Amino acid sequence: MRRLTVVQLLPALDAGGVERSTLEIAEALVDAGHRAIVVSAGGRLLAQLQAIGAEHLTLDIGRKSPLVLRHVRALRALLREAGADIVHARSRLPAWLGWWALRGTHGKRPRFITTAHGLNSPSRYSAIMARGERVVCVSRTVRDHLLAHYPATDPSRLVVIPRGIDPAAFPRMPHPDRAARARIAGMHPQLEGEGPLLLLPGRGTRLKGHTDAIALLAALRGAGTDARLWMPGMVQAGREAYVRELVEMTRRASIEDAVAMTEPTADMPTAYAASDLVLQLSRKPEAFGRTVIEALSIGRPVLGWDHGGVGELLRELQPEGAVLPFDATALRECAQALLANPPVPPATMPYTLRAMQEATLAQYHALVQA
Repeated sequence: MRRLTVVQLLPALDAGGVERSTLEIAEALVDAGHRAIVVSAGGRLLAQLQAIGAEHLTLDIGRKSPLVLRHVRALRALLREAGADIVHARSRLPAWLGWWALRGTHGKRPRFITTAHGLNSPSRYSAIMARGERVVCVSRTVRDHLLAHYPATDPSRLVVIPRGIDPAAFPRMPHPDRAARARIAGMHPQLEGEGPLLLLPGRGTRLKGHTDAIALLAALRGAGTDARLWMPGMVQAGREAYVRELVEMTRRASIEDAVAMTEPTADMPTAYAASDLVLQLSRKPEAFGRTVIEALSIGRPVLGWDHGGVGELLRELQPEGAVLPFDATALRECAQALLANPPVPPATMPYTLRAMQEATLAQYHALVQA
């Protein structure tokens, strides 16, 4: 197959699933001998992108301002000079700019692909994500969402390519893993003990379900289980008031000595290994749910609300952990069942990084050859 030039568009190269997928595809392109170009405002992942051999053009194409339109001409020139074969947009505003840049292109145009990474609110603005000649959906949930809200979309243009992990980065670990638990307890004394450890990773936002996790812990401890709860990622600049609110909630429930709210951890495999039950309690349906496959790859049961991409993954990989959304009684009963009799994790993880990369590059080649 001939060498391709693929230009990916996104707002910035900071932390997040969109950014991670961008780097993963750029790396796969470079490894396969193709040219990978990323257009964004830059960010802390820029050095990592350049280290894998990809190119970067700094344009603030995610800035929500009329001034962003001035980048259309520069983007059009870039696509022409680079000889782009594929323009792959991963966010709404960059997708609109890419769309407008291509409409003003003379001669043979690059092919236009979008990836719907999220369940965006339906609108004319969001509709651009369904306009790609190929629309990559990160889950069946996303595909169903697009078809429900943009019924004029040709279903044949929508292709489901789930996100994936490197199984070597999340290897199967013994359960219980007393060494991992001891390391975590050494950093956070509230987590020391023989009782089960619940883990809820996620940003310090109400959407992640921290109050549900705290209520679950209070119910388990009230039923006689000496459980502990760790919520890495809670502590963030600008979230101090929310943390204080949750601390007060633990005090009212008399469980403040059994809860650790911390900054994000850079060692999620150890966090999973130390835990006995991983929680995914997002109040808003998520597009995928990478936490689910990371935890199951390590060999830890997952408990989550049965909606969005999380529910989709749980129903396929570990149905015992899918709970009717926001049913606190069912959540407690399911947690008790999973702690008493942990289900056997999948023998192999079907959602791998390599599978995601290969499927995406296959779409590039199919579209260019069409």
